[in-house]
Amino acid sequence: MAFGNFDQSKSQHPVSEINMVPLIDVMLVLLIIFMITAPLMTHAVKIDLPQASSEPQATETEHIALSINGEGQLFWDETGVTREQLNERLRQIAQQSPQPELHVRADQAVPYRFVAEALADAAKAGVTRIGFVSEPEQSGAR
Repeated sequence: MAFGNFDQSKSQHPVSEINMVPLIDVMLVLLIIFMITAPLMTHAVKIDLPQASSEPQATETEHIALSINGEGQLFWDETGVTREQLNERLRQIAQQSPQPELHVRADQAVPYRFVAEALADAAKAGVTRIGFVSEPEQSGAR
């Protein structure tokens, strides 16, 4: 802080330091205002939330592997199928309760068109549980 000198004989120059006392006063006033108003700003909405159990799912649902190789051929659990056979089997699993998961495995070289067609057929048949299966890259295998 800058303190003034009472000796008038020395040369007068402007004080270039910031006076912190008024800033501290303003800060303390704002702090008191926020401390008073903060409890008033809490708006609580009372809702009755459902209770959930955190136990793991005991039943493991079955899954079906739909594989598509690089040439676009379809395989249902390692058995080759045509697109018509695929549509019929997809309709059958859509009717089941609980619905089995459809795990889609596609070769890296397969054109996306074949994957999109298979997914569209599954959605059209009513299959709602679809997942993609991939293999992680090997860190030193390039």
